[in-house]
Amino acid sequence: MVLVTGTDTDVGKTVVTSAVAAAAQAAGLRVAVIKPGQTGTAGGGPTDIDLVNRLAGPHTARTLASYPEPLAPLAAARVADQPPLELYEVVDAIRAEAEKHDLVLVEGAGGLLVPMGVRPSGDPWTLADLATTLGVSTIVVARAGLGTLNHTALTLEALARRGVPAGVVLGAWPAEPELVHWANLSELAPHLVGALPDGAGAMDPGVFRRSAPGWLTPALYGVLDDWRVWADEVS
Repeated sequence: MVLVTGTDTDVGKTVVTSAVAAAAQAAGLRVAVIKPGQTGTAGGGPTDIDLVNRLAGPHTARTLASYPEPLAPLAAARVADQPPLELYEVVDAIRAEAEKHDLVLVEGAGGLLVPMGVRPSGDPWTLADLATTLGVSTIVVARAGLGTLNHTALTLEALARRGVPAGVVLGAWPAEPELVHWANLSELAPHLVGALPDGAGAMDPGVFRRSAPGWLTPALYGVLDDWRVWADEVS
C-alpha cells in the first residue's frame, strides 16, 4: 500500500497516482486505486477516479464517498449533511483491496493534514493519521515552481515526525523550465522519486501508459535512475 498526498490542492496528485498505477501494471502488478473522499461533484464533471481509469486503467478503482461541495472531505460531508468518512471503515476498505491486489494506491484530498473524516470518538482524522494507522509509505506530490521548497519541507517534516517514509514527485515539470525550476530540482533531488511533464494528464492513454515508467524511479516501478540524464533530456 502507498498513500499519495500533496503539498496543496491541484498539484497533480491524480495524474501522479495514475502514472504509478500504469508503471506498476507495466511491471506485472495487479493494482487498485482508492479515493477515500471525492469532493466537488455538484458540477457533474469527471471525478479523480474517472481520470485514473482513463489514463491508467487499473484493475480496481473506487471512491468510498462523494460530496457535492469543493471543500475538505469532512467539511463537505457536514455541509451536505452526509455521513463523514470513518477512519477505521476506510482502513478496512483499503485492507480488503490489499488482500486482492499486489499494490493499493490511496489518493488523498488536498494536503497531508486536511480533515478527511472522523474517528469513532468524533475527532477528525487526516491522511497523516491514515498513513500511521496503516503503517505505509507516502508519495508527496509537489509543484516545481516558486514556493515549493517550504511547502515540501513542511510536509516531509510532518511525515518524518510520525515515522512515515516518504518520497517526492514533481507533479508538472514545465516544457521550458526557468532558473527557479532548476534550482528547486537541485534542492529536492535527494527526496525525488519521480517527475511528470506538464500536461501529462491530457495525453492519449496509450502514450501515457508507455511513458509513465520513464517519469518514475525504480522505487515507484519506473526506470528513471539518473537525474542528470533526465535533466539533459528535458532541457
